Amino acid sequence: MPAPKNSIRRSLLVTSAILLSTALTAPVALAVPSPSSSPSATPPATMSSVGGARLGQPGTQVNLASGVPVLPKELSARSWIVADAESGEVLAAHNAHWRLAPASTLKMLFADTLLPKWPGSAEHKVAPSDLAGIGPGSSMVGIKEEETYTVHDLWLGVFLRSGNDAVRVLAAMNDGIENTVKEMNEHAEELQALDTHVVSPDGYDAEGQVSSAYDLTLIARSGLQKKAFREYASTVRADFPGETKKNKKGKKVRTSFEIQNTNRLLSGDYDVPVYEGIAGVKNGNTTNAGATFTGVAEQGGTVLLVTVMNPEKGGSNAVYKETAKLFDWGFKAVGKVEPVGELVPPKSAVRAGAQADASASPGEAGGAGDATPGAAGAEPVASAPAGGGADGMGTALAVTGGALVLLAGGAFLVNRRWPLPDLVRRRPRP
Repeated sequence: MPAPKNSIRRSLLVTSAILLSTALTAPVALAVPSPSSSPSATPPATMSSVGGARLGQPGTQVNLASGVPVLPKELSARSWIVADAESGEVLAAHNAHWRLAPASTLKMLFADTLLPKWPGSAEHKVAPSDLAGIGPGSSMVGIKEEETYTVHDLWLGVFLRSGNDAVRVLAAMNDGIENTVKEMNEHAEELQALDTHVVSPDGYDAEGQVSSAYDLTLIARSGLQKKAFREYASTVRADFPGETKKNKKGKKVRTSFEIQNTNRLLSGDYDVPVYEGIAGVKNGNTTNAGATFTGVAEQGGTVLLVTVMNPEKGGSNAVYKETAKLFDWGFKAVGKVEPVGELVPPKSAVRAGAQADASASPGEAGGAGDATPGAAGAEPVASAPAGGGADGMGTALAVTGGALVLLAGGAFLVNRRWPLPDLVRRRPRP
């Protein structure tokens, strides 16, 4: 009797995980090509195979078969990927590991690296040196020297307005740009985002600064496990502190002004409607990168991640239009199309799986009981509003922890359900 399709797929995934765990000890320099911020017009013939051999091949990778919808026409992006955020299965991809300039989508890595460091209520008075070195033409939220901001304010500036000034202030709080870049590169390696090399933490064009559609999707998936990340990424608009000035009576007052998320699938635009079920994540645009975007959306209980890099046709909102088309395809294709690869877990998850395998009794999944927080089957943790004047906050993900899953009869433990965005709810907006 032939093995069921799911069992065959699981065995293949286990095999890839074993090979992956072996590769973790290899020097990174051997795993990826040297970075370049000026890629050729065509993808290299050989790219990283993290997540599966097909993801390292140039061109479009998809398993079209009877019942599988045809991919959207007129996709002009240099690189894109459609993945199931829960299972990690890559449904389709195009030059997934092509190392390209990321623009402000790199701020997802910045946030995923630094968000746990301070509570939102922490305050910081901006020194002139905090804002030094911001590149000309940078996107700004409007931070002023000698004014005090909460960390919550600063993160709103990063996520909604893609403010390089907010990034610089947070980096200054983190012992400076050099230290922040170092930590971001270390975190990228931990996530196995091996196409990524950080030079400037705000995503501003810099020689050697690159990422890939695959890596940006991994990074987004990691960030969405953090409650604060989900809240900021899904906030449509908020009040931001202005500059302290004297009023007509000579009294010092500080008013606020409204900022709106520049993610057009979340906030909408004249030619781009709000996408059903959208929950963030981050957009970017620079001269070298063109337009880049990673989005997460839920429909019918399925949560998808889509990354699109540098559409070459379609105008200023092409990146959102092509993302929406890929979301539409993905929601129709999920459950019908055989995946072409997978989003790998972080190194620490692979190591934890191996350690749990060594200690678990036969039939146990790392010894985790049903009552363990984050275990499979546990109730999802609800996400609360971001507060601070946020209006019409978009979808917030609720996350259950990824329980270790025992595969291949106990031969290898791998966290196949890491991470597990379990629920997305669309909140009505006025």
